[in-house]
Amino acid sequence: MAIHECFIAVPDLVEKMNFPVSRALNVGTQIHTAPPAFGKVMSAVKPRLAIAYHFFNDFDTAPKIQEGIRSTYDGPLTLANDMMVWNVTKDKITVRDVVFNEDVWSPPPAKKPPPVDRSIMQTTSDWINQHNMDLGDIIQKIYDRANKLYGTNEKPDI
Repeated sequence: MAIHECFIAVPDLVEKMNFPVSRALNVGTQIHTAPPAFGKVMSAVKPRLAIAYHFFNDFDTAPKIQEGIRSTYDGPLTLANDMMVWNVTKDKITVRDVVFNEDVWSPPPAKKPPPVDRSIMQTTSDWINQHNMDLGDIIQKIYDRANKLYGTNEKPDI
């Protein structure tokens, strides 16, 4: 398995990212590895699986990247995405995407967090202080509800 960076094709840098041609050529071939150059490297290496990463892998850019790579490389290939996993054994390489839910809450902390050190907090500017809106009544109601719900006696810093 070989993992190597590969950047988006020069025409996409010009057309989609509005790079001037000279900059697109420099970024797409000198600073980063162009898709045909990636393919040439992989043709020399002959990996069990070539993995290209470090580009915008979407419906709009992946076809030109793959076309560029395939112009110089015909071996096994993956265009990497975030949350992609490769399970490698001596017999095979399995490529899969991690299935996860972005809309989950964090687990509870393993230990109680330390108290906030207010001595290191920065003071607010005069402008902020002059335009400060008093929200104490609203905040107090939130504290009152939380204290009643959780049986606590927390006090706001207002």
